[in-house]
Amino acid sequence: MKIFKKHNTAKFPVVNIMKFRNCRFCNALLTQTFVDLGKSPLANSFLSPNALNDLESFYPLHTFVCNECLLVQLEEFETPEHIFTDYAYFSSYSETWLRHAEDYVNMMIGRFGFDQDSQIVEIASNDGYLLQYFKKRGIPILGVEPAANVAKIAEERGIPTVIKFFGVETAKKLAFAGKQADLLLGNNVLAHVPNLNDFVAGMKILLKPQGIITMEFPHLLQLIRQNQFDTIYHEHFSYFSLITAQKIFSSHELVIFDVEELPTHGGSLRIYAKHTENNMFPINQSVNILVQKEERFGLANISTYTNFQEQINRVKQDIRDFFITAKNAGKKIVCYGAPAKGNTLLNYCGIGSDFVDYTVDRSPHKQGLYLPGTHIPIKSPEKIRENKPDYLLILAWNLKDEIMMQMDYIRNWGGKFVVLIPEVKVYP
Repeated sequence: MKIFKKHNTAKFPVVNIMKFRNCRFCNALLTQTFVDLGKSPLANSFLSPNALNDLESFYPLHTFVCNECLLVQLEEFETPEHIFTDYAYFSSYSETWLRHAEDYVNMMIGRFGFDQDSQIVEIASNDGYLLQYFKKRGIPILGVEPAANVAKIAEERGIPTVIKFFGVETAKKLAFAGKQADLLLGNNVLAHVPNLNDFVAGMKILLKPQGIITMEFPHLLQLIRQNQFDTIYHEHFSYFSLITAQKIFSSHELVIFDVEELPTHGGSLRIYAKHTENNMFPINQSVNILVQKEERFGLANISTYTNFQEQINRVKQDIRDFFITAKNAGKKIVCYGAPAKGNTLLNYCGIGSDFVDYTVDRSPHKQGLYLPGTHIPIKSPEKIRENKPDYLLILAWNLKDEIMMQMDYIRNWGGKFVVLIPEVKVYP
C-alpha cells in the first residue's frame, strides 16, 4: 500500500487491499505486530527545493514478528533497486565509523593472519571506507556495492568495486571469476536485504572452504531495551537477535562460531561464521553466553515483542512534550544530522518545521536538500555559529560523543545538546 501526501495537506489514501504476509525467512504467516509507526516516506528520499510541492509517497512503517522464527521484519513496499541504486549515505563522513573500520581491519589481520595471498570481499562496501585499510596493508580487496554514485567514489579511491546487488547470482559470477573470499564481510547490510535466503545462500557460494564471514548489524535486544524505534525504516527490512541469526545461517549450512557485542549504532553484534564442514574454528563460548543473555531478556518469548508498542507510545509522548514546552518558552531548536533514523523519529512524532528551524549535516551530498515528510532544510554545520540556537538536537545519537565534541562551542552562548533516544535528555 502506498499513500501520497503533500506537506501540511491531507493524505490521499488508496484502497487498502488485504493480503497475506509471510515471513521472509521461514515463510510462516505473519500475524503479530511488533510496532506500528504509522506511515512514513522513505528515510533517505531527500527532496530538492523544486520538489517541495510535489506529492510524496508515504508507506506503512509496520513491523511484524514471526511466531515461528522470531524474526522482526517489515514488508517490502519499494524494491532495493529503487531505494539503493542512487544512495545518499556515504560512510566516510563519520570519524567514529572510520576508526571503527580501521580497528576492525587491524584486529582481523592480527587474529586470522590475512595477507597478500588472501582475498577480502566486502558486501555493501559503500565508498571504500573500510577496504581502504586492507588496501594500505597490501591485501587484495573487492567491494560489492549496488549504489553506482557511491561506488564511483570508491573506484576513484582505487577500491575495485562491482556495482551489483549481492545474492546467489552475483556470488556465482564472482566465484567463477576466481574471487572467492578468505574473508567475506558486511557491515549493516544484513538488515537491508529483503530476500534473506538468497543473500545468505550467496555467501555460502562465495566463501572459500576455510574462509570466514563477519557480519555486523544492530542488535534487536538493544533496539528494545534502548527504545530505538527510530532505527526502524523502510531500508531496514529485518531486525536480528543472535537466536534468529543462528537459525538463518544454519539453514544454509553456515555456523556462527563467535560473536561480539559492539557499541556501534546504539548496540550491534558482530558475528563470525564458517562453513558447517570447516573444523578449523571451534565454537566460542561467547555464542552460548549471548544466546542465554537474549533468553533471559525474553527474546525467546513472543510477549517481549508484543509489549514494545506500549513502550514506544510513552517515549513518543515524552518527545512531543519536550518540543511543545521548548516552543512555548520561545526556544530556538535546530538539529544535527540528517540520518535515516532521524526521519523516522520526526515523522512518527509529528515534529516538522513548525518546531525545528533546520538541520545540519557534514555531507555535502545532503546540504541544500530537505528532509522527507517534514521538509526541514539541511544546511552546513557552519550555520550553527550564525544563528546560535538554544538547543542542538542530535538526531544521529549513535555519534553523540563525536558531535558534542565537534560542536562544543555552542556552550559559549548557553546552547544545550539534546538527545531523544533512549529518553529525552538535555546536556548543559
